[in-house]
Amino acid sequence: MATRSLWRTRAKLAVAATALCTGGAAATIATSDDPATALKVCTTVPLRLLRDSITAASIVFDYEYSLWGLPEGSNERAKVKHEVHLRSARKLQELCFRNGGIYIKLGQHIGQLEYLVPQEYVQTMRESMLNRCPVSSYDQVCEVFKKELGEMPDKVFNEFDPKPIASASLAQVHVARTHDGQKVAVKVQHTHMTDTAAADQATVEFLVNTLHWLFPSFDYRWLVAEIRESLPKELDFLIEAKNSVKCLENFRKLSPHIADCVYAPKVYWSLSTSKLLTMEFMDGAQVNDVITIRRLGIQPNEVARLVSQTFAEMMFKHGFVHCDPHAANLLVRPLPSGRRSIFGKRKPQLILLDHGLYKELDFSTRFSYASLWSALVFADVNGIKENSVKLGAGEDLYVLFAGILTMRPWNRVIDSAVDHLVIKGTDSDRSELQMYASQYFPQISELLRRLPRVILLMLKTNDCLRAVNNSLLQGSSLETFLIIGKVSSEAVVEAKMMQKKSLLTWLNVWVEEFFLEARLLAMQMALWLFHVRKALAW
Repeated sequence: MATRSLWRTRAKLAVAATALCTGGAAATIATSDDPATALKVCTTVPLRLLRDSITAASIVFDYEYSLWGLPEGSNERAKVKHEVHLRSARKLQELCFRNGGIYIKLGQHIGQLEYLVPQEYVQTMRESMLNRCPVSSYDQVCEVFKKELGEMPDKVFNEFDPKPIASASLAQVHVARTHDGQKVAVKVQHTHMTDTAAADQATVEFLVNTLHWLFPSFDYRWLVAEIRESLPKELDFLIEAKNSVKCLENFRKLSPHIADCVYAPKVYWSLSTSKLLTMEFMDGAQVNDVITIRRLGIQPNEVARLVSQTFAEMMFKHGFVHCDPHAANLLVRPLPSGRRSIFGKRKPQLILLDHGLYKELDFSTRFSYASLWSALVFADVNGIKENSVKLGAGEDLYVLFAGILTMRPWNRVIDSAVDHLVIKGTDSDRSELQMYASQYFPQISELLRRLPRVILLMLKTNDCLRAVNNSLLQGSSLETFLIIGKVSSEAVVEAKMMQKKSLLTWLNVWVEEFFLEARLLAMQMALWLFHVRKALAW
């Protein structure tokens, strides 16, 4: 019976794939303004959909067949499930690489979903999706130049290296030199993204909807909806250029105290279009390259503090957030002014790359999100519940929401200890998180369905930042949460000042700010004593 059910599942996927592959292809080619491109789409997309369907059916079959008859909770089932997870993750990885484009982006996103996806998937995707992206040929690069600027690269630039220095899911980067001698980085969109992005999006949507139909607990439709909204913006490099300018303006106007420590490459507007972006070339260490960061005379914990401060300011004060801060998009270099710390170490400057994916938080959402993080840092149970409900988690799932944001179980979230949110990065911490994710999978799926998409992007941003912190500090640190608590609380106080103008309200807010500073001072004292004890023990 189980085998018949599995074959029915595979048959459903195959029939749906065949229908989508053949329907309307000839009509599309005949009526298209660009028959060559239409032919490419109509031959490439069905092949990808067929791969999708075969891979999905193979993974489903493997799980059902391998785990059939093994009792829940048994050691044998746990061992077999681990092996199936690994096999399935590798099949999915191979599918993403063969299809490319938005499939790579999906793989990258899966690699960040520690709270939802088994560790085998997270590890497999995280190890490969950032450094094995497809590369367009030089002929394809020339094709983009010809369409966008009307000239070949060697005419547009004095020098142009045909070999890219980096490649991502949507584009690759080449080093060039302008005719006036400036060294620049040229981001060129992959040609297949131009040809098949919309069709690939429809294909992925079809596959996710089909899997949800077959297995109702598998509900990733929120992810498809987010891609549908964000992908067109990411494919327009002029939007990315404008985002980078706005980001730096926000730091200058709203966070002048760290504006010098945050930088984005200058854009060469006359050499940029929607599919080709020319920027100032940046030298620096990737944020997770601790060895090079130390060689530059910079302390990794200083970098961790700067990263936390930068993104806390964006989330809680600017309301305009870079939502893809993985290691390849964050560079570190010594502060150009040459300033040093009190211990003689060079101060870091954080360089933000790839500004294609930004989200704006409206005043209400930003206020609630800042209030929630302030409550989390200070273990304020009422504040956690009130603001989680405001953000859409509901009174039944606010505990789970707090757990996903902090990667801590509820008993640690509400613990009054000063370091209650710190993750030490140990094996026991990781296994606890995975057990949490496995045990509450249906509830997590329901929570992600409820939350506004802008908050889902904040979760993705948190996941990226957590990975960066872990690479710099082998876990999180109390200082990180001190910064988050301080910036989020300041943002809440500032918002209240803006909303209310009566003398009594000003007095209440002033008292609130006084107690906030007192709590932060107590936490900083506890941190100072911790470092003193650690130094004495050493």
